[in-house]
Amino acid sequence: MSSVYGLSLKVTLFGQSHGPAVGVVLDGFPAGMAIDEEALRFQLSRRAPGQSALSTPRVERDEPEFLSGVMAGVTTGQPLCAVIRSASQRSADYGEALDLLRPSHADYTGHVRYYGFEDFRGGGSFSGRLTAPIVLAGALCRQYLSAQGIRIAAHISRLAGLTDDPIAGLPAETDFSGLQRMTLPTLRPGLSEEMEAAILDAKCEGDSVGGCVSVRVDGLPAGLGAPFFDSVESVLAHLLFSVPGVKGVSFGDGFALADMRGSEANDPFALGAEGQIVTRTNHAGGVNGGITNGMPLLLTCVFRPTPSIAKPQQTVSMRTHQEATLAVRGRHDPCIVPRAMPVIEAMTAIGLMDLWKERAACVRE
Repeated sequence: MSSVYGLSLKVTLFGQSHGPAVGVVLDGFPAGMAIDEEALRFQLSRRAPGQSALSTPRVERDEPEFLSGVMAGVTTGQPLCAVIRSASQRSADYGEALDLLRPSHADYTGHVRYYGFEDFRGGGSFSGRLTAPIVLAGALCRQYLSAQGIRIAAHISRLAGLTDDPIAGLPAETDFSGLQRMTLPTLRPGLSEEMEAAILDAKCEGDSVGGCVSVRVDGLPAGLGAPFFDSVESVLAHLLFSVPGVKGVSFGDGFALADMRGSEANDPFALGAEGQIVTRTNHAGGVNGGITNGMPLLLTCVFRPTPSIAKPQQTVSMRTHQEATLAVRGRHDPCIVPRAMPVIEAMTAIGLMDLWKERAACVRE
């Protein structure tokens, strides 16, 4: 099992859902950045459970504790290690041994992969609890990128069949900061209330819903990335597919490009107001040949409905090796999309930080 990712910025993730803590190590984070701890706590609060009827009632403070790499609130350039202590585990909800396999969870595959020695409580290493340190790492990267003029914004573009207005065509000077303070961030007025009703309807029926999160990044210069294996899409897709529940990632117009002709899908080049090279459209999502072209980066992630539902489902008992019926107990989100939004933004920030540092190293050379 590898829990390390990155080339110029290495990210190491550790911990389990019902362990004493989860944490992250950032190796290669620049020295000299004063950490805005209030901003870190805000990002962690967006992901934290127990804040509304739309999420699991499990309560975790998610208070970051830096063990190394920070002195007097400023990064030192040494490996930065941070942990988030856990305080609200209910391991009894999962029994003393793995028995009834939860449909669409990693119970079976994890059991086979680790020869029965896996920590299955609350999903163990597969749990969404591991996204807390990801958000912490992403918040740090986001602060650094923000100082370089890079802005990351996201909204729920689709949920339970309801579709929001596109974020792609809005002017670059648009203030997206209010989205982060919404429980269900949407652009179209009144849509968040409709989405909330759809989530609560599914919850009342012991069911769940899925959705899509769309991200826009402004301020990226042209030249980040590389062709093939280290393309912008390759780096970000690798990270985004690591988020539990993500089943699809697309860039620009994504799968809609399959229905276009080249004359519709191409982005004609032009000169901007200040003489810079721009494109008149952005169907490619700000990337050509795996390299940023200076236009807004656009991507979308698809989330499956939460697999933990109270409705009876067919499964197999590991103990008796017979078919059985299971209604999942415990505390679960009827829709993971709202709490997953800061995770997607964080993964985007981590990937862009890695690409930024790699480009900076090339310039120095």
